[in-house]
Amino acid sequence: MKKVLKNIMLTIAYDGTHYHGWQRQENALGIQQVIEEACEKLFGSTLSITGAGRTDAKVHALGQVATLQVATSIPTERIPYALNTYLPEDIVIHKAEEKPLHFHPRYDAKKKTYRYQILNESFSIPQMRHYTNFISQTLNIEDMQEAGKYFCGTHDFVGFCSTGSSVVSTTRTIMACSVTKKESVITMEVVGNGFLYNMVRIMAGTLIEVGKGKIHPLQMPEIIQSKDRKQAGPTAPPQGLTLVKIEY
Repeated sequence: MKKVLKNIMLTIAYDGTHYHGWQRQENALGIQQVIEEACEKLFGSTLSITGAGRTDAKVHALGQVATLQVATSIPTERIPYALNTYLPEDIVIHKAEEKPLHFHPRYDAKKKTYRYQILNESFSIPQMRHYTNFISQTLNIEDMQEAGKYFCGTHDFVGFCSTGSSVVSTTRTIMACSVTKKESVITMEVVGNGFLYNMVRIMAGTLIEVGKGKIHPLQMPEIIQSKDRKQAGPTAPPQGLTLVKIEY
């Protein structure tokens, strides 16, 4: 069967606990490198993949997206099955779709959904330590819910961005931000057209400060408008964060 150049969009789930983030690095193992090495074994040539965005060390994903341009006779729908045989158990390709050659997973994305989870208990649960941020102090869920609503809309989120970002604009649109609690787990889920470096973790850290009573919900508009990183809360730990999905 003739090999045809294809632009393959991969939907990827991973447990980020043992990796130094998505991006390939010289002195540490990134998820991108592991997938590229699996692609090399499957397709027989050195290939690079392009991700929709970076996730930090210990951050997880249910729906990370990356593209791979390769000339192959393997049916697109069979690529996940073949590629997963070369991947470790904590990285799984869930789906493969063929896209036009000009498609870009980052620049063509319309929405991204992130989830941040907090274990709000008197004592930590060891089995959840890699997937939640443990906080023993009882958090006020109602205040966190009220404060979260102020993130919605189009704002300059420069005050919710860590240094090191090189973006042209720090303005982003948040379509939804919800805070829910089930048993002892508090979940913040946020949907936006894009996010700045550490933005979701800073949003989570700010809502945690609200839950502790250190920030009043009505202070949120002022904090956002201040564009001052010092006014927002701390950057919440990475293990509570999951990239849920990316929509095009």
